Amino acid sequence: MDKAIVTCALTGVLTDPAVYPAPVTPEQMAREARRAADEGASVVHVHFRNLEPGKGHLPSWDPKVATAVIAAIREACPDILINQTTGIVGSDIEGPLVCLRAVRPEIAALNAGSLNYLKTRADGTWAWPPMLFDNPVEKVAAFLAVMRECAIAPEFECFDTGIVRTAAAIAGNNGFARAPKYNFVMGVESGMPADPELLPILLRLIVPGARWSVTAIGRREIWPLHRRAAELGGDLRTGLEDTIYLPDGSRAPSNGQLVAALVAHAREAGREIATPAEARAALGICSSIKEARP
Repeated sequence: MDKAIVTCALTGVLTDPAVYPAPVTPEQMAREARRAADEGASVVHVHFRNLEPGKGHLPSWDPKVATAVIAAIREACPDILINQTTGIVGSDIEGPLVCLRAVRPEIAALNAGSLNYLKTRADGTWAWPPMLFDNPVEKVAAFLAVMRECAIAPEFECFDTGIVRTAAAIAGNNGFARAPKYNFVMGVESGMPADPELLPILLRLIVPGARWSVTAIGRREIWPLHRRAAELGGDLRTGLEDTIYLPDGSRAPSNGQLVAALVAHAREAGREIATPAEARAALGICSSIKEARP
């Protein structure tokens, strides 16, 4: 097995910095990226937040915020790869597209299918109003067009098995000739469970030889899934967007501790960790593209 590429998801969509240690400002994002890089992450997955006082729990698609955050991260971690979110509900995707063009990250997350985004409480009632995370083919195609324009590598986010099965068709029918880079999002209540036994099934559904990774959402129960992903040859991801819990059940004070725990799991499974340069080579991202970025 080749070396594992480790991604750190620095902060989430709505994680409240008043409750969890989620970074918000450019300085905080750069600090957390540096902590993650020091522990072995070669990629950081980035969401942008509202920088107005008291609104740091809300997302932002302001390109000025995006460029400030990415500039701070790149100054702190010159070699690290940026993976920008594009997740947005609804048909108006101008905000993510503007940010992609402004930032020109090496990688962008591409939600490859729709999902009823649901969560229940212990009594069976909805934890939030039922929501459709809508990603129809025409929306995905619009994102792919801008990613091609900006030489950005898409990462196909797959919340369910049907999305895994159709990701290659969506890519191929929209001018993306290479095998998709799959990311199995596991642990969302209305999507695939965070079950290690599901991984061999998923691997039978992807394009042979394609790179894949796991986003494991949950508490301490997700760590056996990370271990199994490492054993089966996958790339790995953790961070405060996905969990705030370390393998022993304690809360992680920063992204650094989560990455350190993930790297330890990988090495216990016999995997070494890719450097940023090795990650670029494995993902087919050439250095000339990096040098052309702002």
